[in-house]
Amino acid sequence: MSPIPRILLVDDNANNRRALRVVLRGVEAELREAANGLDALSMSLADDYALILLDVQMPEMDGFEVCEQLRADPRTHDVPVIFLTAAYKDADDKMRGYVAGATDYLAKPIEDHILKAKVQVFLKLYEQRRLLQQNNEDLRVAAIVFESQEGMLVTDAAGKILRVNKAFTQITGYSASEIVGVHPRALKSGRHSSDFYTSMWEAIASKGSWAGEIWDRRKGGEVYPQYLTISAVRDSAGTITNYVGTFTDITERKAAVDRIELLAFYDPLTLLPNRRLMMDRLNRAITNSVRRNRNGALMLLDMDNFKALNDTLGHDIGDQFLVEVASRIKGCIREGDTVCRLGGDEFVVILEDLGADKPAVTQAGAVASKIQRRLNDSYVLSIKDGEGNRRDRSHRCTTSIGITLFRDPSITSDEILKRADTAMYQAKAAGRNAMRFFDPGMQAILAAKAALEEDLRKAIVESQFALYFQPQVDLSAKTVGAEALVRWHHPQRGLVSPVEFIPLAEETGLIQPIGHWVLSTACLQLAAWANRPDTAHLSLAVNVSARQFSLPNFVEEVLALVVYTGIPPGKLKLELTESLLLENTELVIAKMNELKERGVNFSIDDFGTGYSSLSYLKRLPIDQLKIDQTFVRNVTTDTNDAAIARTIVALGQTLGLNVIAEGVETDAQRDFLATIGCNVYQGYFFSRPLPLDDFEAYLRGTS
Repeated sequence: MSPIPRILLVDDNANNRRALRVVLRGVEAELREAANGLDALSMSLADDYALILLDVQMPEMDGFEVCEQLRADPRTHDVPVIFLTAAYKDADDKMRGYVAGATDYLAKPIEDHILKAKVQVFLKLYEQRRLLQQNNEDLRVAAIVFESQEGMLVTDAAGKILRVNKAFTQITGYSASEIVGVHPRALKSGRHSSDFYTSMWEAIASKGSWAGEIWDRRKGGEVYPQYLTISAVRDSAGTITNYVGTFTDITERKAAVDRIELLAFYDPLTLLPNRRLMMDRLNRAITNSVRRNRNGALMLLDMDNFKALNDTLGHDIGDQFLVEVASRIKGCIREGDTVCRLGGDEFVVILEDLGADKPAVTQAGAVASKIQRRLNDSYVLSIKDGEGNRRDRSHRCTTSIGITLFRDPSITSDEILKRADTAMYQAKAAGRNAMRFFDPGMQAILAAKAALEEDLRKAIVESQFALYFQPQVDLSAKTVGAEALVRWHHPQRGLVSPVEFIPLAEETGLIQPIGHWVLSTACLQLAAWANRPDTAHLSLAVNVSARQFSLPNFVEEVLALVVYTGIPPGKLKLELTESLLLENTELVIAKMNELKERGVNFSIDDFGTGYSSLSYLKRLPIDQLKIDQTFVRNVTTDTNDAAIARTIVALGQTLGLNVIAEGVETDAQRDFLATIGCNVYQGYFFSRPLPLDDFEAYLRGTS
């Protein structure tokens, strides 16, 4: 909508000004008045005017002086001025007015229709001048946009290139002189079918534009990905006159996505599918097995005494060994079968299409024997001596394998994996270097687990648990918080490792009451710290299991604890494992948002182990990523782990998240992490998890 133009009426006689208003009634303009020359000059500088009707004969400053000053100021130089006069009518007076800068000259008495007609003409000229200025501004902006960071090209209706910008030349390598007059098909990569281009041009014809990823070729022959938008330009009759293409080189972005996908679905050491991708393929294999009525098999492999290799020769040698193990297993299976790394020295093999029950047992056993023989062969490991020289060392290792068949649709993938795990531990119990099929005779193992479960239930009733605290420190070694870790004081067995009872608690659902106790106790302790000047700054991280988080009243439980204990909600940090993102992602996000709105913070625990749905990461209201200790352990010696740590820190910085590294055991690890931008740490280099009294003594000793 065009702005309403302004007309300034300048006359020292109020009756004359009123008369002018009457004459100009109905003119689409805002009429303003000035009673003398000085007011006229002041008002003309304060606002933009389409026209000034200026009386010549005025006291103090006449119209000639006013007009001269208007023309002398660049802000009012171009405003049209019509002189209105009864005293100065001869040719010399008119010439003097024009020399002063008058646009027109009307002698009083003025004929109303003449004045009104002239005013209308000047208003039209004002609107045309305004539109011209706007068009010039639009052209200036368009020129700036055209030379933006995005590549741009303009073609005629036949597709011949008329113009390109500097970014086009920088991205493609073609200068304007080389490409103008050429059809864009010269940039084709050859990766897309004719159907692809047909579909693209059909969209442009029907919708006026198309946008999407496409591969093109640079002048040097390199094929690269770009995000391209093509828009059709039509004239007033609707005929296409031009096409405008804008594109961005997305090579680096796609590489980053590939790296993130590698973290999400593949083990970064062996490049085998990780647990998440393994579960997906296992579910697919179960479906195929049911549909074809043929057995599949799952093998769980564990390298015997692998820990001794790691402990004696170091983790870098252990990694060499695991990479070779992965390669050997892959060489023993068919193309359609799957080998995955669960973590550590555990591998999974999924065999499909094995046939009926007895033949399936025979086939699976044959493959397991082949794998076992191959893995039992000698390994040649490259070891660095004290002087930094490399030398080869021979190593042998045996394998324990648990096998289970599957075809029954009522048996879940988790249960299948559990059965293979049970069979594998039976193979270990048989003296290692063995294979075992799952069968009902393995109930002795299950009975032992049942006994542990019973003890665990009693521990919940009798409050046999305690919280330990592991410091979280910043670059200056100041303790900024802690992680609360549960420990079980068994009346007969003493301190039971969480590694032994937490998986069982997860499996049986007992993690829910244990998790509630941990969260309640942690909040009470956080409240106590908040009331002391020396500990009020501490935050406290609490691990929350997937089963606990999935409880319908989990959000209410947390908020009730915050209110009851009176803790600052921002000091409570809930650590969620990446497995939470595997199911019910929308529900997880909704719960997190509800807690985040009340000030509770979130951290993703063990980040980088490959379980998370990274496509949802940007939607999660998280505050912190925790780099898993498996990557921290070798950041100073393993380029892959170092690259992963850098990627996680960079990802955190991009998303505005804090990053903490766990498992820091040496000053070299801490220093490396600091150089890549990770400035908060947790690990044995600073302190092991401590009982409350010892933790507070640690605080006093490091303050």
